[in-house]
Amino acid sequence: MLQKVILPAVLFGLCLAAGCAVNPITGESEMMLFPNEQDMAIGKQYAPEVEKALKGRIDDQAMQNYIDGVGRKIAQLSHRPDFDYHFVAVKDKSINAISLPGGYIFVTKGMLLKLKSESQLAGVLAHEIVHVVARDTANSMSKQMGTDIILMGAASQTSSQGAMAAAQITSQILSVKYSREDERTADLGGLDYMIKAGYDPNGMVETMRMLESEDQTSPVEFLSTHPSPESRLSYLNARIQTHYAGGTERGRVGQEDYERVVLERIKNLPEPTGQQ
Repeated sequence: MLQKVILPAVLFGLCLAAGCAVNPITGESEMMLFPNEQDMAIGKQYAPEVEKALKGRIDDQAMQNYIDGVGRKIAQLSHRPDFDYHFVAVKDKSINAISLPGGYIFVTKGMLLKLKSESQLAGVLAHEIVHVVARDTANSMSKQMGTDIILMGAASQTSSQGAMAAAQITSQILSVKYSREDERTADLGGLDYMIKAGYDPNGMVETMRMLESEDQTSPVEFLSTHPSPESRLSYLNARIQTHYAGGTERGRVGQEDYERVVLERIKNLPEPTGQQ
């Protein structure tokens, strides 16, 4: 009985010390180690280092505008349209997508080449937008790396020593892992977001099926940091059938546009230096 009284008191004390906020996706109160306003500042500080680590942005402005447009269309309908979102295609060959606090989202060349339609791209970006909105990225970074280290690295980038520290922290950011519960929330929340933005929800199902298929032959980077919950395809299909049955056939697929603006152009780009 005493334990039942002490545990909520301890959790309440932790919330007071670190700050609690309501997750807008789940509606549950969660402990947040970063203050809300710090998300955008941290994302802005580390985005250039992350972009550099992912071989730099793809040198095709039409493609960048297209991907950014898809992302912003979804983000403006999210629970946090006020974040300063940036959606950037990078040259790295890994099959991956990465989000930073505050709305900086990167999708790799390797991922883009595996996708086949705009609705599949929308599924990837919507999933990452949920991680940003739910503040999973900020919380995972702070829990796995330490809040003090992240803030110190961000504050000291003006010096050469600080820049080196920031680069080291960036390599850790790229390997930050989400929980399976975070992934389930990002899947289902992302599905709702992309449908709200007018996309065919089957795009997310197809993308998750592709990722799991690719992972059977060679480890997929996306799944190493975004662990696949059990029954991922089952609960996505169940959500579509129970919440959107009969109302999704007019959702946008955008296969021809994706092939024209992304696939045809990306295959003609020169190989980045330093890649195998």
